[in-house]
Amino acid sequence: MSDTTFRFRQFTVHQEKCAMKVGTDAVLLGSWVQTLDAIRILDIGTGTGLIALMLAQKSDAVIDAMDVDEGAFLQAKENFRISPWFNRLHIYHQSFQDYVSEKRGKYDLIVSNPPYFQHASKPSHESRINARHNDLLSFSELINGVKELLSINGRFCVILPYKEGMEFMDQAHMQGLFCHHIVRVKTKASKPEKRLMLEFGFRFGLLTEEELIIQEEDNSFTDDYVHLTSEYYMNLKSAPSSAP
Repeated sequence: MSDTTFRFRQFTVHQEKCAMKVGTDAVLLGSWVQTLDAIRILDIGTGTGLIALMLAQKSDAVIDAMDVDEGAFLQAKENFRISPWFNRLHIYHQSFQDYVSEKRGKYDLIVSNPPYFQHASKPSHESRINARHNDLLSFSELINGVKELLSINGRFCVILPYKEGMEFMDQAHMQGLFCHHIVRVKTKASKPEKRLMLEFGFRFGLLTEEELIIQEEDNSFTDDYVHLTSEYYMNLKSAPSSAP
């Protein structure tokens, strides 16, 4: 496996055109999200297309994906074309705001590993700026767009760093999207929470919480992480090195 190619059990991801490479966040979200009986799924800011491919593997849904970055669009288009589910995967090169304005119908499930580092210093490369910061898509714009596109009983799932995740959850509640499920992700049990995986819907109800620890203190992967990702990794030695 080269730095430009990442092989999973049932598909391959090329990433040489993409500013943001395959990473733990996307694998976590794609593994965790339950497709249930979803008929239409949307992946916002698809990057390499990894999450869309993961959801295609475990569903029969038609999956739309979009990215404003041209390199990401071309990369996802290629990765979709060579996948076993090419006839169910569709990629669009446009901003989420424009995508929402075209009113393409409602989705049963919407997912995103969004541009999130509001509080971090910005990288110098423009593509990485667009991929890692929310300058082009604010939390409020993301939430409002999701509300426009999500079906009444649909679910919206997102992964964010802890601080941004708490802020996002507060904004979503104020704008009428309610968190039903939280997974608090730690690299190790002794470390603070690094990521939040959040599931939202329109209906206010019981909030369930759980914790996921990725590594043991000896750096081996926990049983929970192995179980979560086992349908995708060919072996855990091939896991991306960018743990949260």
